[in-house]
Amino acid sequence: MSRILIAEDEERISSFVRKGLTANGFATTVVTTGRDAVDYALTGDFDLMVLDLGLPDQDGFTVLRSLREMGSGLPVVILTARDGVSDTVTGLEIGADDYMTKPFRFEELLARVRLRMRSERGTELTVLRVRDLTLDLRTRRASTDSGTIDLTAREFALLELFLRHHGQVLTRQQILSQVWGYDYDPGSNVVDVYIRSLRKKIGGERIETVRGMGYRLVA
Repeated sequence: MSRILIAEDEERISSFVRKGLTANGFATTVVTTGRDAVDYALTGDFDLMVLDLGLPDQDGFTVLRSLREMGSGLPVVILTARDGVSDTVTGLEIGADDYMTKPFRFEELLARVRLRMRSERGTELTVLRVRDLTLDLRTRRASTDSGTIDLTAREFALLELFLRHHGQVLTRQQILSQVWGYDYDPGSNVVDVYIRSLRKKIGGERIETVRGMGYRLVA
């Protein structure tokens, strides 16, 4: 049985993640401080760590730097309430394997945990592609034939969702629940706002509106 270390001091989130992972066959251990996160991770007893950046004694970046400096190759999926490219880049540059912005749906976290574990065994595809549009899940970079595209963390998650389901119609509710997570507002127009922003960056013709239904990435 794979063992996962959860470093999260917010009880609601840690309980949510622990229960979900346990129900899917993982053994879980929860710690609430950065110091304990480092100590437990270095035991070698875990296969992956879910790491919150907002730990009380030292932030997740400090924890991650300490682990990598001490030679730990433990896969780390970062959780954070920070929605910014600079934070995403910092986390990945110092050794994170993936990055999720709160709020999130458990199904997406589970998929990313499984992805990183499979990556450790060398079998996981890490680049999504539709025509010339590519998304590298490790470097968190999007590009087309015209060059690299700068995306916010939320835009990245939205584009990843479209690429994983290209050719399929996604409703606003599906997009909200997958990208904005467990406490999204179903009455919000945030999906339309981010679709417009994403279209400006990747090309308006790539995402089409299906009237009365939702949006689709043209394959």
